[in-house]
Order: sequence, then structure tokens, then C-alpha cells
Amino acid sequence: MSIWMYLRKQARQLENELDLKLVSFSKLCTSYSSSRDGRRGDTSDTTPLLNNSTQDRMFDTMSVEIEQLLAKLTAVNDKMAEYTNAPGAAALNAALMHTLQRHRDILQDYTHEFHKTKGNFLAIREREDLLGSVRKDIETYKSGSGVNNRRTELFLKEHEHLRNSDRLMDDTISIAMATKENITFQRGMLKSIQSKVNTLANRFPAINNLIQRINLRKRRDSLILGAVIGVCTILLLLYAFH
Repeated sequence: MSIWMYLRKQARQLENELDLKLVSFSKLCTSYSSSRDGRRGDTSDTTPLLNNSTQDRMFDTMSVEIEQLLAKLTAVNDKMAEYTNAPGAAALNAALMHTLQRHRDILQDYTHEFHKTKGNFLAIREREDLLGSVRKDIETYKSGSGVNNRRTELFLKEHEHLRNSDRLMDDTISIAMATKENITFQRGMLKSIQSKVNTLANRFPAINNLIQRINLRKRRDSLILGAVIGVCTILLLLYAFH
């Protein structure tokens, strides 16, 4: 039993070390992601590279240390398994197997947590390296083609202005067509009313003079309305092509 107790003591010690290492390893990955996010808007190159290089070295060092501790804990568990199969441990085999299984579960959890954290770190680093390369290419393109970008912006603004003018012209034409249809409808109604009034005027000569005055005023109003519509249309065209 002294051998078993020694192996259990080693296993617990390695598990405690692994727990502390995994907590520090997780904090390193979190700080790496946070520092990358905080420096996205920074255009300088020297400081971020130094910080990233230091964190990468710490990541590699801690990964090796955790892998070594996992290997040692695996070896201790294997020795504990060999001890449970020894002839002298047959009487306590059930209790020993229960303890061994608990240590194996702890080892499996630590291994899974390590690989998960390591995979997340590598994915973040690969993504950030790709984004950094894209941002660098964009900055290089902007700095090397400023004149072309300026011309492109001017062309885009002119194109947008032409589109707005074309849209305004379409709206003006739509309004004019709707006005024309409305006037045509009113004209038909007025003709119908005028024919009825003429019929009445022919029957009652006293009303004929009144009808003529109404017709003169109607013509005057039509001329005024036509002049107003023409002036508004001209002003809209001048504004659209200004």
C-alpha cells in the first residue's frame, strides 16, 4: 500500500500543477485575444509585433510544460493500473479501481481542456494574422494609389449626382403625366357641362350672355394655369441639370 499511496501522492501533485497551468494558459489565450482586439485600430507596427511575439513564446513554452505534465500524469496512472493488477492488491481491487478511474477521468478532462484552449488560441492567432495581412494590403493600396482613389471618388460622386438628376426627372415626368390625365378628365367633364349649358342657352337667350362671360373667364384661367405649369416645369428642368 505504500507504493499505492506514493503513486496517488504523485498523481494529486501533478493534477494540482496541471490545474494551475491550465488556468494560466486560459488567461494567456484570453489576454491574447483581448490585446489583439484593442490594437485593431492602431496603425503602428513595432509594439504590436513585440507583444505578439512575447505572447507566442509564452504560449509555446506553456504548451510544452502542460504536455510534459500530462505525459507524467499518464505514466503515473499506468503505474497505478499495473499496481491494481498485482496479486497482493486483489483484496482491495474494487476500491483501487474506483480511485484509478477517478484519476483517469481527471486526466481526460485536463487533456480535453488543454486541446480545446490550444485550438482556440491557434484559431484566434490564424484569424488575426489573416486580418492583419488584409489590413496591411489595404493600407499599402491606399498609400500607393491615393490619386486614383481621389479620381474614383469624384467619378462616384458625379455618377450619384447623375442618378439623382435622372430620378428627379422621372418624378417630374410622372407628376406631369398625372397632371395631364387629371386635366384631360376635367376637360371631358367641362365639355359635357358646356354642352348642357349651351343647350340651355339656346333655349333661354337671356342666359347666353352669361355663358359667354363664363367662357371668357375660363379661357383666361386656362391660359394662366398653362403659364404656371410651364414656368414650374422649366424651373424643375433647370434645377435638375444644374
